[in-house]
Amino acid sequence: MLVKEVMTPKEKLITVSPMATVREALQLMREHKVRSVVVEKTSPSGAYGLVTFKNILQSIVAEDGDIDLLNVYDIANTPAISVSAGLEMKYAARMMVTSSIKRLLVIDNNELQGILTMSDIIGILMEQMG
Repeated sequence: MLVKEVMTPKEKLITVSPMATVREALQLMREHKVRSVVVEKTSPSGAYGLVTFKNILQSIVAEDGDIDLLNVYDIANTPAISVSAGLEMKYAARMMVTSSIKRLLVIDNNELQGILTMSDIIGILMEQMG
């Protein structure tokens, strides 16, 4: 089974500008009931990033609650760790486990294809077991 068969496609992802405020990113996450947003790249050869609840919480603690001066760019994991859509699922899963990563962006030719999350993998495993 390949990553592209399990991933959440890019059409379903919530993206945010690197120049958006952390508060705007948090509002998007709340509005769409997601735990992460993809940070758009700033140029065709730039890198996609990822902002998670954990990044936002760390920034709130670090800034003593004053996050209005922070942009997404300041706290995003850029470049986000990624895999190819054509990668065998087991390798992506192994990478996530060994590196303690819950989400991998799926990127081919420096273009976003989707996201692979632990939930996606668990869902497939449960289907196979059922």
